[in-house]
Amino acid sequence: MNIENLIRKNIKQMKSYSSARDEFEDFEKEMIFLDANENPFENGVNRYPDPQQKSVKSILSKINNITEDQILLGNGSDEVLDLLFRAFCEPRQDNVITLPPTYGMYDVLANLNAIENREVILTKDFQPDLVQILEAVDQKTKIIFLCSPNNPTGNSFSDESIVTLLQKFKGLIVIDEAYIDFSDKESWLQELNDYPNLIITQTLSKAYGMAGIRLGILYASKEITSILNKIKPPYNVNVLTQLKAIERLKKNDSVKKEISVLKGNKELLFKQLLEVNFVVKIYESDANFILVKVDDASKRYKQLLEQGIVVRNRSNQTLCENCLRITIGTADENNKLLNTLKSLQNA
Repeated sequence: MNIENLIRKNIKQMKSYSSARDEFEDFEKEMIFLDANENPFENGVNRYPDPQQKSVKSILSKINNITEDQILLGNGSDEVLDLLFRAFCEPRQDNVITLPPTYGMYDVLANLNAIENREVILTKDFQPDLVQILEAVDQKTKIIFLCSPNNPTGNSFSDESIVTLLQKFKGLIVIDEAYIDFSDKESWLQELNDYPNLIITQTLSKAYGMAGIRLGILYASKEITSILNKIKPPYNVNVLTQLKAIERLKKNDSVKKEISVLKGNKELLFKQLLEVNFVVKIYESDANFILVKVDDASKRYKQLLEQGIVVRNRSNQTLCENCLRITIGTADENNKLLNTLKSLQNA
């Protein structure tokens, strides 16, 4: 496939904005900066951040064995997803495919960019319906979004399904791996060089515990990242976010320990939830949450809320009737949740 054929015509023709920090790149060298109209009085954040976030990318490159030019960083995953719509999808002409139940921002971003979202519902076991997906594809289909592990169901999609789509679809396949660190399955990162249409998004919000700094990560071929760099805001990732990300990424061993604890907590919570008499079904999860089917999700959600516990009622999503999504907390938080649920068994 030729990526050039997928790019919007106006994006091909436009010239990207060149910021002061794009023109001067040697941030390690001691210089007097009189080029960007900044306040010269040093306070730690008076200078513009590195627009290419080289220090963060260098660490991510080493961790994932990916070249730095295959990485794009954004203000949360939502920004990098939005950039994909802006670069490749022609408003009021093109379409994308999503697989409900799934992450709701795909649909929001499609609407925001005036792109048709063709929804193909997952099978009853929450797997992609390949026949229906490929039937929904036409010459104007630019992107298929696969959330794996999937939100809100928690399961991963089969490798066979993903490979089939990568081979048969001539547009872009985006695999959203926000929860991959909690899964026993391998990331698709090492397949990037085999599939030029593969894009992978990840985040520091989940396993790395950095939701507050808003750092989203996109991995793709350098051809794709160069297009996205052309249209991204010049200083989209601020100084404090970059510093916090570097600090946390250097503590990879601590992150792995936290992931291990959360996976253990999830296994225990899964077993204990089976003892609650109004729990109808618990779905297997490769993420840091569990989807639980109960007798009356709205009722149980309100009861938990009254006791100071907030979960997510997912009943409004396809295939998720009377389902609550419960994030794995600390051992103490999980115990309080269980004790509360058991106290509600006759309520």
